[in-house]
Amino acid sequence: MKSAEPHQRVLLFDGVCNLCNSVIQFVIRNDKEEKLRFASLQSPFGINALNTHGLSADDLSTFIYIRKDKVHLRSTGFLYLCRDLGGAFRLFEVAWIIPRFVRDYVYDLVARSRYSMFGKRAECYVPSESMRHRFLEELPAS
Repeated sequence: MKSAEPHQRVLLFDGVCNLCNSVIQFVIRNDKEEKLRFASLQSPFGINALNTHGLSADDLSTFIYIRKDKVHLRSTGFLYLCRDLGGAFRLFEVAWIIPRFVRDYVYDLVARSRYSMFGKRAECYVPSESMRHRFLEELPAS
């Protein structure tokens, strides 16, 4: 699969961040229906998605979840991801009652220290051959 269609759900992640890569692997294990697709922010697809949605390609600290062609950032993106994973993950939806500025403040604390706490890879995560179909690396087809 080379491009994301509007109905798809795409999670953009920092490909060199160990925490981000662990989250992606966790989501893959728990997305039994394979509804989600993934792209590193550093990939041509990720850069194009950032530009398309008016986001800075210089800021790799933001959790970006594209759902039904709408961009959700930081804690809001996380909550929509939990909704789409379903099952017990829907319990996180109770966090919607917390004001976004509070949720995003906590998110930003973790994002700022993620490299020092969890480390950083020398290069972007490369999915296994069996998972490659879930990753969008190239520019979307026009």
